This record gives sequence, C-alpha cells and structure tokens, in this order.
Amino acid sequence: MEYTIFQVDAFTSELFCGNPAAVVPLNNWIDTDLMQKIAFENNLSETAFFVPNSKGFHIRWFTPIEEVDLCGHATLASSFVIFNHLSHNNDRIYFESQSGELVVDKKGDFITLNFPVRIPEPFTPPAGFLDLFPIKPIEALFNKSTVLVFESEKIIREIAFDIKGLLKFNTHGVIITAKGDNVDFVSRFFAPDAGIDEDPVTGYAHTILVPYWSAKLGKKKLHALQVSKRGGELFLENLGERVTISGKAVIYSKGYLYL
Repeated sequence: MEYTIFQVDAFTSELFCGNPAAVVPLNNWIDTDLMQKIAFENNLSETAFFVPNSKGFHIRWFTPIEEVDLCGHATLASSFVIFNHLSHNNDRIYFESQSGELVVDKKGDFITLNFPVRIPEPFTPPAGFLDLFPIKPIEALFNKSTVLVFESEKIIREIAFDIKGLLKFNTHGVIITAKGDNVDFVSRFFAPDAGIDEDPVTGYAHTILVPYWSAKLGKKKLHALQVSKRGGELFLENLGERVTISGKAVIYSKGYLYL
C-alpha cells in the first residue's frame, strides 16, 4: 500500500525551526502496531495519523516508542496539512481524540488549537530528584507532568543536567519554566520516558503552563517562547477550563510510504 506523508515544522514560520512532526492522512485506520513502527522509523518526537469521520477527523499521535493522549505541535501540523493540502473548505476543524473533542481554527497564517487545561498543583519531588539539577527551582508543581519554576530565563536557556537521569523517576516529562525577559514566560520540555530527550516545542506543556502563568501574571493572553535549540513561539489565551494555543507552521517535505 502507498500512503502520503508530510513533514511540517510547527510553531514557526521558518524551516529548520519549531518542532517537526510527521503527518500521515489515512482513509481508514491501519493497525496500531504498524503506526507505532512508522513513528519509530520517522524518529521524530511525534507522528500524527488521522482519518475522516462524520464531523471532521479522528486523530492519534505516536512518539517513537508509545502512543500519547494529546500532542499540540502534531495537531497544529496536521491542521496545516488539512487546511493547505487537502480538500477542506472552511477555516475550522473538529478532531476526535483520546483527550476529547479538539477544535482548531485558522485565521490568516495562524492556526489556533483549543485544548483542555491541566492545572498544576504544588508538590514535593521524590528524594534525589532535584539533585539532577545544578540549580534548584523556586517552585515544583505537578499535573501529569512535573513543572519546575526557576528564577530567570537565563537559567532556562543555559541549564544542563542529566536528562537520562529522569528515567529513574515517574515524571511523564519535565517542564522547566521562568518569567521571560521579553515575553511573558519561557520553557523547555524533557520526556526521555516517551523517547524524547528534549522536545523542541510542546503544545501539551502549555496546557499546564498557561493556567500557572495566567494566575501568576494576572493576565489571560500570554506570549511564550520555548527556548530549545530549534525554538518556537506560541500565542496563548486562558479560557478557564480550556486554553487556546496559536502558532504558525511551514511544510518541509511531502512523500510516500510503501508498506
């Protein structure tokens, strides 16, 4: 069988920046094991697959080693493909997913994701966890993933630590964050337990960060940078139980899978 595959850089308007995702449109689902093998072969942080349904599309996301229940950048990349390369005749997409219904809107060059929030709560990290970091955070929080808040953007950009050491702990990813110098906040995201040492730009992480920084800064609309090596820019709004995550995308390649 022959399948079309796209590679899209998400949360950027420049090639070789943002977070690359593979996107595989399908007419019908293929075996989960085969989707996982494709994601492993792609060796990107996420590969998205979607099929049409009565309202829009059903979407699934895979890291190189596991299926996940939510992924922002691969949803943005999939939406970019649907808006620009498939026969989609309006500026809204409805996705069915493991995280419920996701609504995506297009306005100009911006694609806006509407995702459920996860409100992080203060917690005490397990013994030995903070020893991985050469600088200690000023706050630690948790909601599915661990959030560590540091004193400055400089720390977030420059900190180096034993990423593989996170595998000793049940973190489901670690988000490090600080107030930004020229934006509202900055962050980085590490998930070696999902096969991703550092994710370049992470929409999912911002479903956790937005309620935290919105409360901290006293504002609903936020501008953020994920300061990985590739970097990414996100425009965000806290809607209470939902968050909107807006960004741009650019296509890198289109090809075929022969399976």
